[in-house]
Amino acid sequence: MKLHSKRRRQSRTAAQTRSALLEETERRLRRLSPERLQVASDFLAYLEERESSEATQELLNIPGFEEAFRKAMQQAELGQVVRFEDIRRDV
Repeated sequence: MKLHSKRRRQSRTAAQTRSALLEETERRLRRLSPERLQVASDFLAYLEERESSEATQELLNIPGFEEAFRKAMQQAELGQVVRFEDIRRDV
């Protein structure tokens, strides 16, 4: 029971920290000139793309992932799927 409470507290704290960081960033962005704002936007786009690429690379490094993904896509295209609601269990 204490573990769940600690996780919730950590999750709440992380969300609060993220929210505070976003607010601080927004305040800073609002004070920038249009030219500097464009530079900031371009840099954020770069970071976003980089994070996406890193996540993709991490998946591709999993042995057998590409083949399993292709097979799953083929199964989905053929309608060989099970609805999540049919297999979900409340745990």
